[in-house]
Amino acid sequence: MSVLKTSLRNFLAHKGRMALSAVAVLLSVAFVSGTLVFTDTMNTTFDKLFATTASDVTVSPEGATDDEAPQTGRPETLPAALLDKVAKAEGARNVQGAVASLSVTVVDAKNKNVGPTGGAPTIAVNWSPNELRSVEIASGHEPRGPTDVVVDAATAEKHGLKLGDELRTISVTGDFTAKISGIAAFKVTNPGATLVYFETATAQRELLGREGLFTQITADAAPGVSDEALKAGIAAAVGGGYKLQTAAEAADAGREELAGFLDVMKYAMLGFAGIAFLVGIFLIVNTFSMLVAQRTREIGLMRAIGSSRRQVNRSVLIEALLLGLVGSAAGVAAGVGLAVGLMKLMSAVGMELSTGDLTVKWTTPVVGVVLGVVVTVLAAYVPARRAGKISPMAALRDAGTPADGRAGRVRGGIGLALTAAGAAALVAAARAEEAVPGSAWLGLGVVLSLLGFVVVGPLLAGVVVRALGVVVLRVFGPVGRMAERNALRNPRRTGATGAALMIGLALVACLSVVGSSMVASATEELDRSVGADFIVQSGTGQPIVPQAQAALEKAPGIDHVTEYKWLDVTVTDPRGKKAEQGLAAADPTYARDLRRETTAGRLADAYGPDAMSVGSDYATAHGVKVGDVLTVAFKGGKPAKLKVAAITSDQANVDKGAMYTNVTTAARYLPADRMPHSLLLLAGAKDGQETQAYQALKDALAPYPQYKVSNQADYKEQLQDQVGQLLNIVYGLLALAIVVAVLGVVNTLALSVVERTREIGLMRAIGLSRRQLRRMIRLESVVIALFGALLGLGLGMGWGTAAQKLLALEGLGVLDIPWPTILTVFVASAFVGLFAALVPAFRAGRMNVLNAIASE
Repeated sequence: MSVLKTSLRNFLAHKGRMALSAVAVLLSVAFVSGTLVFTDTMNTTFDKLFATTASDVTVSPEGATDDEAPQTGRPETLPAALLDKVAKAEGARNVQGAVASLSVTVVDAKNKNVGPTGGAPTIAVNWSPNELRSVEIASGHEPRGPTDVVVDAATAEKHGLKLGDELRTISVTGDFTAKISGIAAFKVTNPGATLVYFETATAQRELLGREGLFTQITADAAPGVSDEALKAGIAAAVGGGYKLQTAAEAADAGREELAGFLDVMKYAMLGFAGIAFLVGIFLIVNTFSMLVAQRTREIGLMRAIGSSRRQVNRSVLIEALLLGLVGSAAGVAAGVGLAVGLMKLMSAVGMELSTGDLTVKWTTPVVGVVLGVVVTVLAAYVPARRAGKISPMAALRDAGTPADGRAGRVRGGIGLALTAAGAAALVAAARAEEAVPGSAWLGLGVVLSLLGFVVVGPLLAGVVVRALGVVVLRVFGPVGRMAERNALRNPRRTGATGAALMIGLALVACLSVVGSSMVASATEELDRSVGADFIVQSGTGQPIVPQAQAALEKAPGIDHVTEYKWLDVTVTDPRGKKAEQGLAAADPTYARDLRRETTAGRLADAYGPDAMSVGSDYATAHGVKVGDVLTVAFKGGKPAKLKVAAITSDQANVDKGAMYTNVTTAARYLPADRMPHSLLLLAGAKDGQETQAYQALKDALAPYPQYKVSNQADYKEQLQDQVGQLLNIVYGLLALAIVVAVLGVVNTLALSVVERTREIGLMRAIGLSRRQLRRMIRLESVVIALFGALLGLGLGMGWGTAAQKLLALEGLGVLDIPWPTILTVFVASAFVGLFAALVPAFRAGRMNVLNAIASE
């Protein structure tokens, strides 16, 4: 009990010094807890949506998939006659036919797309009594004729739509207009989709091409009939060839589709939380190491009056336990707030999440507290052992323990060995000829080199800080030299503090190199391969509707327009081996618009009658050569015998591995209603008319805001923006680790100021001014920050270079070091050091000289 009281007394006595370590624990736990609460809330939101909208049994076309719509623009359908069969099934009631299409764009009277821009779909459906499960008419009335449309309330509010406003709906069957007759409010959370409702006949005619078709048929079970029994009854009534799902099965399928997205988000965010925890470990180790060093005489006295090593060790660990509990408890609470903030952020980009669905499972606080406590106690273990080794004789010496020179040499040797092993693994990754083993070498190299730099940090501190001192500190005269000596006084502390910053900046540098190299590689590939002047496509992957394509083909100044369609096929090689493949059906001009190198044959010949090309990887794996005949089974069409006329090189990034054939060849084996629409169009301008053609294409597409015309410069800029946006998100998440590292610098300086109280008093007494004292502490902070930045940026560029060499196997062959970014981060690190030193320097400057000299 006395150990607990002593620990609690020490914890409260040093609560100010513990505060920043507690904040590090708080931030890390908050990120973990917030991630868990956010993903659990999203699951709850979609579970409620699935449970509300799903009927007891749903009948769909067999083999219907979500990727059917982007290819053809039309979902798979069921005949209306099937409705009567389902209605007659045993146990069935409330049988309804549903029409739904995701391949639509809805624009207002100003030709502005009213659909979401954050990834959620625009869904056009027919109005039926089933819709009243999830929505209610807030104003107006349901659609009663071909000129009526109902829009969801969130979309109406966002775009300022009201009753009587006209909306134009664009689908592959044509454009049609309707006036808003009603606004529907959701009873459950709408995750951000835009919904428009039409009367059934209009929906069938305009979305599916003709009346008498449905995309689904739903049925509810009569009282006393289970969903499984109803499913069996419907199966007996309609026979085979259809997909039947109960409400539970439909919900499970929806969750499975959502799981991939949520898992990526969840584990990515938890990964960044892990990085923050790793950085926090350095802060906690430094805090307890310095506290133990400052209490050497106190601990020696405790040992002298009878405290055992175990009791001293346990006392420090109990302090760490208290720190972990306080920080973790606050972190769990902050995590709920972070989850709410993430929900607001998602709502701002288009995915609406209601705080009414906020879900905090009992496992979340348990995971947060356990994780925070375990990490904190483990981080304090080494300082605690060091405290236990303090002898009673330490009470007779000045505070502080002498460094163990032999341990330092052993540590340096281990660090150098780990660093060398990590460098060797990175070299092996860079020289790998296959991606899978190369990735393993890269991961091993990153881990070993990081551990090596952390372990060898104190040894590097002596060298790097001296070098930085010559460049940065010597210009400040005696004050600069004192700052340098203070940073060198305890290399282990300086190394640990710099290592915390090093981790975050290493990842920033690595990702900067990879991102910049990806953009440079793609740009070089575009310059080398793309011959088309213009590219037309949708940002959401929607097909090019026929009316938009026809408008483009009529644009003045255009030499040619090339269609590009993507077909799902099964290819059987000459040995009888089948493989699911994608086949690109394009016009012969595609060979000019995209210059692909061939290893055999001529690509132009692949666009001849019943001809095709294959990629070199497929040809090697299947033993295919020019002249061989492959059996190609078109999904929804007839099988074809196509002759291999060319083999394209897969040492490319654009269309890597693609097989090509002529659009007319594909049309012979696919019915017209099964032929996909173009995913993109390529266009060439007549000589000397590029500027006029560019504007003409934009004018032709003005009525279709879902598509974008890009020349090569535009396309390169889009690639750069996409990579830049992704990197900005990653940098934002890494900022958490950098914030924790900055707290580490603040804590180290604050504790070192306390540790050097008498020294500071003596320096002030012999003439050091307050301004000089503050400058000395700021310069010490700057050199520590620059030390961490130099190690981190160097390490990160090494990782990024090895990663790029590995990506070169996938066609990204240009290494581009973003020196402006690297230099900006390095300079910014100096300002980080200045910022971190503000409070410690201010406190040092306010010390009373006599009290400081008299302190123990």
